[in-house]
Amino acid sequence: MGGLLAGGFETSVAAEGGDVVITEAGPVHGGSADGLRMFEGIRYATARRWEPPQRVAHWPGVQDATRPGARCAQNEDPPAGTPASASEDCLFLNVTAPAGVRRDLPVLVYLHGGGLKNGAGSDLEPRRLAAREHAVVVTLNYRLGVFGFYSYPGLAGSGTFGLQDQQAAMAWVRRNIAAFGGNAHNVTLFGESGGGDSVCAQLVSPSARGLFDRVMIQSGTCGDANPLGALIPSAAGRVASWQKLSALAANGATVAAKVATAFGCTADALTCLRQRSADDLLHSADVNFGAYWGPAYDTPLLPEKPADAIAAGRFPHVPVIIGATKDEATLLVALIGQPTSSTSYDTMLDQAFGKGTARRNAVTAAYPATVGYARTWAAIAGDRGYVCPNQRSATVLSRYTRTYAFEFADSGAPLIFTLKPETQAIPDDALGAYHGSDVPYLWDSASAQFQLTPPQRTLSDQLLDYLGRFAATGDPNGWGTPYWANVHPDGAPLVQRLAPGAVRPARTADEHHCALWTE
Repeated sequence: MGGLLAGGFETSVAAEGGDVVITEAGPVHGGSADGLRMFEGIRYATARRWEPPQRVAHWPGVQDATRPGARCAQNEDPPAGTPASASEDCLFLNVTAPAGVRRDLPVLVYLHGGGLKNGAGSDLEPRRLAAREHAVVVTLNYRLGVFGFYSYPGLAGSGTFGLQDQQAAMAWVRRNIAAFGGNAHNVTLFGESGGGDSVCAQLVSPSARGLFDRVMIQSGTCGDANPLGALIPSAAGRVASWQKLSALAANGATVAAKVATAFGCTADALTCLRQRSADDLLHSADVNFGAYWGPAYDTPLLPEKPADAIAAGRFPHVPVIIGATKDEATLLVALIGQPTSSTSYDTMLDQAFGKGTARRNAVTAAYPATVGYARTWAAIAGDRGYVCPNQRSATVLSRYTRTYAFEFADSGAPLIFTLKPETQAIPDDALGAYHGSDVPYLWDSASAQFQLTPPQRTLSDQLLDYLGRFAATGDPNGWGTPYWANVHPDGAPLVQRLAPGAVRPARTADEHHCALWTE
């Protein structure tokens, strides 16, 4: 019937149509199916706008946990198929656990992607991961966009509210996951894209120490090789992964004054923004806030850039998996819709590397535009912004801790985004192993089944087993999968290239021209 809390009562009891688990704030009633127990929409914290998350007060009675909680405030993301939300009451998590085993299971905590401005923990379906790997899987919401990463002079927590939420969820897991059958001292934190960036931040954050035992970073960047303009040189939007608080706060004050004037406020700008509805800020976010929010360093939560902390060994030396997809930027370039001509391609090269410079000449020599301008630019941007920074991070991490690197390389991965053929710069069948293409191999979709071929399903099983063993032991290796060698700090890293029927070690730094991308 489950374990006992200190007070002597059951932490998990059978109930008609599901289970009741007793958390620190009170009991929750979840569902069950296919040998799994599912608990959705568990409130792990509360937070007012631009304030730190607070622990949940005890609730009376049994809370329903059979449906997801509200998504955090965000605009619709048509390519990803995710809806808009205006909710700021959104700090919920979901727990999926094997039935019958009620203690000491490895725990996997996932930070969703979406560029830190879209997504929710409920977008992906963890049942296959939990069942196959006999693990407890936790997904969660955290504040996004201007609500999660806005900075303003003197505003405590600037640039880190979403990261604070993630830490509150991890602390909740440490305190409560045993009631769901998980081992609170065996927690793997992992995430993809913006979630991967978040894992980098949590790995080096002093306030996250003791909240996890291993990490996996998928298509996130711990370094600075994705500077402003790396992908779209002329863009004013936020492209850099890490920015200093003082710069973000100064920009935040400038844009706040503009928005306050547009709203006709008589109060000071920050008070004005606090008083506006979430819809008001969401309506303004894309136009006015895009370049002025992001995860800030030089803060109590993130004192320095993750890359600097990692280089100095200032992080808990837990086992790490880190990697990227082979063709990281094809999807992003397809969505941008440029470059599509020699003129636009030359303009982007000039803006990124300087007209007539030795640097520009070296780039064009390494990347001849034989496959079209958009695909060539995607190779440049993907290698510069994702693949090579991840390989450098893997090498540096390996100086301090056991590190495994990967490159997801299935060029026929199913497309999980909806693009517009009339405007996309790269057609669907040329996207290759695009950013996010590894997601269907670890998760099912909450809205529709990702369609994998039999060889792809075999690859998916291998990836799940690698992740499951890593979560259980800190080493992805075991029976039934090709051996995955850990990275050594000397030379280009040996990465595990992941493709259907072709999972094998490879050195891919030369293929991605990583010697060019050392900034």
